[in-house]
Amino acid sequence: MRKLLSVLLLLPLALLCRPARGQELLAEVNVTTQNVTISDQQLIKQMQNDMQTFLNSRPFTNRTLRPEEKIRCKVFVGITKVPQNGTYEATVRLLSTRPVYGTGYETNVLNFADKSWVFNYSPQNPIDYSENTFVGNLSSLLSFYAYLIIGMDQDSFAPLSGGPYYDRARTVLTNAASQNVTNEADGGWKDTQNANRYWLLNNLQDPQLEAFRSGIYAYYRQGMDIFITKPDEARTNMYTALQGVQKAVQRRPGTLLARAFFTTKADEIANVFRTSTDQQLKTDLVTLLTEADPTNSAKYQTIMKQP
Repeated sequence: MRKLLSVLLLLPLALLCRPARGQELLAEVNVTTQNVTISDQQLIKQMQNDMQTFLNSRPFTNRTLRPEEKIRCKVFVGITKVPQNGTYEATVRLLSTRPVYGTGYETNVLNFADKSWVFNYSPQNPIDYSENTFVGNLSSLLSFYAYLIIGMDQDSFAPLSGGPYYDRARTVLTNAASQNVTNEADGGWKDTQNANRYWLLNNLQDPQLEAFRSGIYAYYRQGMDIFITKPDEARTNMYTALQGVQKAVQRRPGTLLARAFFTTKADEIANVFRTSTDQQLKTDLVTLLTEADPTNSAKYQTIMKQP
C-alpha cells in the first residue's frame, strides 16, 4: 500500500518533468495601431494575448520538445484599418530564429513582411482552428505561418525535412483561398498579388528551387553550427550553400524566396566572411553575392576589407 501511495504521489511530478508534446513555438506577439484610432486599448491587449496563446499552446506537430528546443519567433502586427466593427486589416512582420551550436547566438531563419492580413476578431470568441476546414482567417494566418516557421527550422537541421510542414501550410492556404463564408477576403492567399504568402510557400515547394533549400541546410548546419570551432571549414561550406542559392536565383530570377533570404542574412554573411584571411574566397563570394543580390551589394563590398 505504501509503495502504491508513493507511486501515486510521484506520478504528477513525473508528468510535470516530461517534455510537452507539440507546442513547438515560443512566440512573442506585439499588436499596435498604425494610422487608425482604437479607443479600447484593452481590446488590443486581449487580441495580442489571444494570438500569442494560440501560437504557444497549440500543438502543430506530434513531436515531443523540451522547453529549450522550442522555436523562438516574433510576430509584429500593425493594424492599419478597421473597415467595420470586429474586422481588421493589418501589416505583419514575422521573425523566427534558431540557436547556433556552441554559442549564445540566435541566427534569423525567417524575416518576412506580409502586408495584407484581413481578419475578424472578438474578445468573446476564442481563436479556433480546424486543419481540414476553414474556421476563420486569423487562425488560418497564424497556423499557416506556424507551419512555415517549423518547416524552415527543420530545413536548417536536416536536408529538405521541412516538406511535411509546407504540405500542411498548403492545406491551410487552399482552404482559406476558397472560403466564401466570412467577410475576410484576403488576396494574400492567391497568386494575384506579388511578394505575398502564396508565393513564399510556392517557392518553398517548387522543385526548381530545391537547391535553395539544400543550401539552407548547408548554410546553418554545416556552416554556422561549426563556425565557433572550425571557422575556415564553416566559411567554405557556407560559400557552397550560397552557390545553391545563386542557382535558385538563376532558375527563378527575382524569386521571392531568395529576396526574403538575403533580407534576413545579408548582414550576417558580411560579418562572417569579413574576418576571413582567404582573399580569393572573399573575392569569389562578393562576385557571387553581387550577382545574386545586387540590392545589398554595398554590404558585400565590406567583406573585402582586411580582417
